[in-house]
Amino acid sequence: MAQGLELSITDLQSSCNNVQHHTEEISSDHLIVRRGLAFNITLYFRNRDFQPGMDNIVFVAETGPLPDLAKGTRAVFGLSSHHNLSPWMASLENNRATSLEVSLCAPPTAAVGRYLLKVHIDSFQGSVTAYQLGEFILLFNPWCPGDAVYLDSEPQRQEYVMNDYGFIYQGSKNWIRPCPWNYGQFEENIIDICLKLLDKSLNFQIDPAADCALRGCPIYISRVVCAMINSNDDNGVLNGKWSENYSDGTNPAEWTGSVAILKQWHATGCQPVRYGQCWVFAAIMCTVMRCLGIPTRVITNFDSGHDTDGNLIIDEYYDNTGRILENKKKDTVWNFHVWNECWMARKDLPPGYGGWQVLDATPQETSNGLYCCGPASVRAIKEGEVNLSYDTAFAFSMVNADCVSWLVHGGKEQRLHRDTNSVGNFISTKSIHSDERDDVTENYKYEEGSPQEREAFLKALQKLEAGRSQGRYRADSQPFRPIPLSQGHPRSLDTPSLRPSDVIQVSLKFQLLDLPNMGQDIQFVLLALNMSLQFKDLKVNLSAQSLLHDGSPLPPFWQDTAFIQLFPEEAKTHPCQIPYSQYSRYLSTDKLIRITALGEEKSSPKKILVDKIINLVYPAIMINVLGAAIVNQPISIQVIFSNPLSEQVEDCVLTVEGSGLFKKQQRVFIGILKPQHRASITLKTVPFKTGQRQIQANLRSNKFKDIKGYKNVYVDVML
Repeated sequence: MAQGLELSITDLQSSCNNVQHHTEEISSDHLIVRRGLAFNITLYFRNRDFQPGMDNIVFVAETGPLPDLAKGTRAVFGLSSHHNLSPWMASLENNRATSLEVSLCAPPTAAVGRYLLKVHIDSFQGSVTAYQLGEFILLFNPWCPGDAVYLDSEPQRQEYVMNDYGFIYQGSKNWIRPCPWNYGQFEENIIDICLKLLDKSLNFQIDPAADCALRGCPIYISRVVCAMINSNDDNGVLNGKWSENYSDGTNPAEWTGSVAILKQWHATGCQPVRYGQCWVFAAIMCTVMRCLGIPTRVITNFDSGHDTDGNLIIDEYYDNTGRILENKKKDTVWNFHVWNECWMARKDLPPGYGGWQVLDATPQETSNGLYCCGPASVRAIKEGEVNLSYDTAFAFSMVNADCVSWLVHGGKEQRLHRDTNSVGNFISTKSIHSDERDDVTENYKYEEGSPQEREAFLKALQKLEAGRSQGRYRADSQPFRPIPLSQGHPRSLDTPSLRPSDVIQVSLKFQLLDLPNMGQDIQFVLLALNMSLQFKDLKVNLSAQSLLHDGSPLPPFWQDTAFIQLFPEEAKTHPCQIPYSQYSRYLSTDKLIRITALGEEKSSPKKILVDKIINLVYPAIMINVLGAAIVNQPISIQVIFSNPLSEQVEDCVLTVEGSGLFKKQQRVFIGILKPQHRASITLKTVPFKTGQRQIQANLRSNKFKDIKGYKNVYVDVML
């Protein structure tokens, strides 16, 4: 009688399979595959050849702590036809002497995560021998048309899944600054940390079987990850903080990449890392989502609204000197706010609302009891369909709320103007073709001032009112309940606040005369234009105040009064200067100064208000790669930086990193930099991955936190 077939060893062909599945940058030693795409393994037998008519081979794939056939977390599938009830598939590729090559394929709807692969061999009269073949990780597959995250563009897949560096845009609409970031989704242990993040979620802790069964749905996964990036409800990755004191952690402005943050979270037993703000939350989420295989990009919205009561109106209050006041509602318009877009089908929504979805991990509001936001269809935001899941109304207010300015004087409030187009400007993301900025504002709303834009606004308002009347917006799920945390930076109004039809018929506008370099006096003028045919006699109160990280203004540190007389259709300028010696003592770590002008005509009670936010500019770090970059060959990198101030700075630390170039973040303690001093440091490293790479650098001191620089490097194969 023939012997039963005995398994000797198994070759999961990790290196070859990972190349086919676009996961070779994650690992070549461990099998990491994408759903909907076949992968090959080889079974080696110790005693004889496989005989198709005699031997029956059945595979078992299990994920999660409680694998279940009914829940889809356990699959049983074989080479023979009577085991084809499972959506998982196995087929014979090659039957050689004492070995068998088999092709396996997970369905494009399978739950992602870590799997255990087993095989049952039945050779005689129902006698079954079971073997464990090993573990593999299953990811989403944007290359597979059957996958809900399928993206039909190879350049976009390369950018939004495979690219491990990018830019996060900061500053203001008048000064957009690209901040380099190392996403590092393929760095060592990051895939394991991402899976640990899923297992640390409240959903998994409450019902691990149900949680694992739902991990095939990108909508579900995106909400779980979004909630886990912040630490408000759980042991999420990041603590948010908006203040001036970060002595017990890291100032959010100092971070240059996700890898150090994720590894610190994991190494400390999943204790939240201190600290993050909007761009850090979004960058970490981008890393996790790209690692899991969901196309993701980072979005910056300049002049971003935070409407706390759901009326799509942002109320702002000023005193008679032009100083902005905190209001009871906590409505705010931030200079910039950062979130993510993830690409996925939305079969839970009407046709046409799939594609890019907004996800915001910054802990602003609760959604179904947890601090997360989205996924909200970008198209639904544009069309005003704010009743569609998830949190679309809140996302709409961030890009298209109206602003109303009020003057508070003598216990009374006087409405100055309503601005319908100041919220949501220059919505930005990195281009897929280069390091340039792409403007995606038209994806979020119709052109300001167009009939379509106002129609979408009115539709959104009507749907919100209808939802409230039907009781659909509960306290724990509606996205307009005020909370202590806010994010971003207050906006600048750099347009005339009154139209020619208003009584005063005067336009005011600020204009910088020079780039506002840190350490130098700020030179600017107030432009006044009389648009009427009558003489105008104006009194203008000017003030400047710094802004804190939570958006709260500090008391004014500079004030001036201008008396301007304008003949019909005349224009005049009033020169202004704020010395460095004055603003340096009051500057917040975010380097933001708001200048305001509140004008009034002596013969009229009408007021005109204009304000502008000034972002103080630092010189960038220069990085030079000395020689050709060859994989596994030493290379020298020169980093040049300077102290831009006319005073000594202390506690200087240079941080340098780059995926594929440095095994870990490099920190160089420099100490003291003399006034206006320029310094150079040379680092050595050995690139360990080929292709396009990026070096990111940050210089911090006791006077500044985020002088940044970057350098793109192409690492070639050894000649």
